Amino acid sequence: MIEKTPLIDQRLRKISGTFAFIEHRFLRDGFWASLDHHELLLYVFLVLVGDRNGLSYYSYDKICTLLRISVDNYILARNSLIEKDLIAFDGHLFQVLSLPQNCAIPPPKPLRAKEEMEKKDPGTVHQLIIHSLGEHHD
Repeated sequence: MIEKTPLIDQRLRKISGTFAFIEHRFLRDGFWASLDHHELLLYVFLVLVGDRNGLSYYSYDKICTLLRISVDNYILARNSLIEKDLIAFDGHLFQVLSLPQNCAIPPPKPLRAKEEMEKKDPGTVHQLIIHSLGEHHD
C-alpha cells in the first residue's frame, strides 16, 4: 500500500459549513465514464449546490449562466441524467439520487492493443503523424 502524507500541512481541507460528496463508486463503477461533458458538469454542479438530501432549486437560466452552457445542452444533460436515474426533477426542484445498483450504460472499454491505440486514440494518432513528418515537439 502506498503511504500518503500531505504535501502542504497548513492547507489540509476541512469540512466547515455545508459539504458535498460524490461516492467513489461513481468513478469505480463506470458512472463517470458513461456521462458526456455537459452531463458531468451538470451532475457535479447539482451535487455541489444540493443540501444534505441532494435537493436544490436553481433555475435553468441561472444554471446555464453559471455552467456556461446553452439551454439546449442543459435540457439534453438534465434529461439524460434523469434517464440514467442519477437525478430527479419535478419542474422546480432537483434531487441528486443515491447511485443506482448498476451503471445504466457500461463505460467504454479502454484501448489495449497497440493497433487499437494507433487507430482510435487521438493522442497516439497525433504523435504518429508528427513522427512520420519528422517533426519533434516537446
